Amino acid sequence: MEKEICIEFRNVSKSYKELLALDNISFSIQKGDIFGYIGPNGAGKTTTIKILVGLIKNYQGKVYIYGKDIAKNNQDMHKLIGYHPQEANFQEWRTVDHAFKTFGRLSELDSKRLESRIQDILKLTNLSDVRYKKIAYLSGGMFQKLRLGQALLHEPEILVLDEPLSGLDPSSRFQFKEIIKKLAKSGITILFSSHILSDVQDIANQIGILNKGKIMKIGSPEELQSSFHIGNIIEIIVAKNTPLCEDLAELSEVEFIKKPDEFKQVIHLKSDINLDLSISKILNRVMECNCKIRHFNLVKPSLEDVYLKYVGGETN
Repeated sequence: MEKEICIEFRNVSKSYKELLALDNISFSIQKGDIFGYIGPNGAGKTTTIKILVGLIKNYQGKVYIYGKDIAKNNQDMHKLIGYHPQEANFQEWRTVDHAFKTFGRLSELDSKRLESRIQDILKLTNLSDVRYKKIAYLSGGMFQKLRLGQALLHEPEILVLDEPLSGLDPSSRFQFKEIIKKLAKSGITILFSSHILSDVQDIANQIGILNKGKIMKIGSPEELQSSFHIGNIIEIIVAKNTPLCEDLAELSEVEFIKKPDEFKQVIHLKSDINLDLSISKILNRVMECNCKIRHFNLVKPSLEDVYLKYVGGETN
């Protein structure tokens, strides 16, 4: 059964004077998905997010939440969204408790409901022990959890996180990812941006690659890997008492061959070939050379390969 579409961008563009930040982007996110929005710094991720959460209203195209145009239903739609900005300042003299209560009142939660939500969020984020601690004395990981907590106070159906893992130590990154996965299991739709592939790879079930304001590719991690057609790679390892087959470079399907050591060949195939036929020809040629094969494997591209192809090596 196909899931309901929760968020849809349709032919959205945004310019800042001479700079085209978003160039006619279109994509959709289904309800309950964790959508990892990845691209180098300056690709347009934050602009996309600011349009979705209502901070940018002057843009071309349409954005829908549950089929409703957010430009025409601004107040109703944005009640559904919890937003964790890339940078957010809190008054550091406040305690965690004071900050949550202030944000809760701004979200029009009554006292009883607000206390219940604060308890839930403190438990979810493991901030109970610092509830009455001043924000000035929080660690980086705790401060990011505070940001997340304020985004969740009003029980949003959609959570939008802009570079939520930036600057965190490994332990805090792990904890934050586990929280995101738990929220998704509860039915919350999550869009989070990052320029770090491993963050996205660990938790997203859908990935959108953005570069220079354009959507380059969208799909699940598996779909992105299987659609990668720059050229496949075959790895062959032979037994130590047999030579490598030196005739493989003559095959028209072969782009080039690397030899990491005297018993291993890494064969890069051209992108426009019939893969199954090429594998058969290579295997037959190796057998004709009387090689004793220990290992023969089609190497699938990693998500890093896919990402670097579409952003042209820009990782920052």
